[in-house]
Amino acid sequence: MAPEAVNPLKGIALKLFSVVAFLGMQTCIKAAGPDVEAGQVTFFRSAFALVPIMAYLAISSDLRASFHTNNLFGHFKRGFLGIASMGFGFYGLVLLPLPDAIAIGYASPLMGVICAAIFLKEKVRVYRWSAVAIGIFGVMIISWPKLTMFDDGGFGNAQAVGAASVLMSSFLAGFAMIQTRQLVSTEKTSTIVLYFSLSGAIFSLVTIPFGWSDLTFWPAVFLIGSGFCGGVGQLLLTEAYRNADVSTVAPFDYTSILLGIVIAFILFGDIPTITMLIGTAITVSAGIFIIYREHQLGLERKAARKATPPS
Repeated sequence: MAPEAVNPLKGIALKLFSVVAFLGMQTCIKAAGPDVEAGQVTFFRSAFALVPIMAYLAISSDLRASFHTNNLFGHFKRGFLGIASMGFGFYGLVLLPLPDAIAIGYASPLMGVICAAIFLKEKVRVYRWSAVAIGIFGVMIISWPKLTMFDDGGFGNAQAVGAASVLMSSFLAGFAMIQTRQLVSTEKTSTIVLYFSLSGAIFSLVTIPFGWSDLTFWPAVFLIGSGFCGGVGQLLLTEAYRNADVSTVAPFDYTSILLGIVIAFILFGDIPTITMLIGTAITVSAGIFIIYREHQLGLERKAARKATPPS
């Protein structure tokens, strides 16, 4: 079978559409209100994401094959880590201004580098360690004004709890990235996407005994919409990476902060602070540098393989 044609412009366009879809997901969750329990949010996000995902796989005649897996435990481990990360992230999202939640969430790829170095024993040179340190510094600039609210309002201060929740979400997302990287060596992308939403919905049901809110019409509509947007976003993201290299499309993830600022101002009246903008600029710069270094190292490894004579 001939390899699929690479189309960087199409990959970038699909990436941008995925950013819009995920922002739609976050906006729906925030619009549903702070009274909805985090486990309830993750259930709707995961369960209704299955609708567009399974429809797409069915149209592609790939649904039955996508259910086949040789590592069911690995998928549920990935699902548990992912849904725990989602739960903390969504809880923080409803307590923070949308741009702040997005910006603090940029700590996730930084945590991914740290986890890869510790648990996968990946070699991380001084350039990437420096970028990670700078990126974490940027995240702390964004977070610190909110975390210090613990001193003023105790653990009941909403924005302080929100910032801490999103930071915990980023930490767990780093572990989820590690598990995903272990899965991709043996599992199809469609299988990983399918089982992530399926396991996420199952794990979310465990939170029912802790109390779920009685949903009125609009919060239910928003939560269902978050699931559809999340599922569509996952499909668009998968197709983006199918059409272009990760290093080509990954930097466009940072357009989410610009769109998030606009959406938050129009819908919720949120105005970004100077510290948030400065911290975001530092974190985004560090993230783009890490992507650049990954690309350069990939080229070096490819050149080394070509230069090595076959044994």
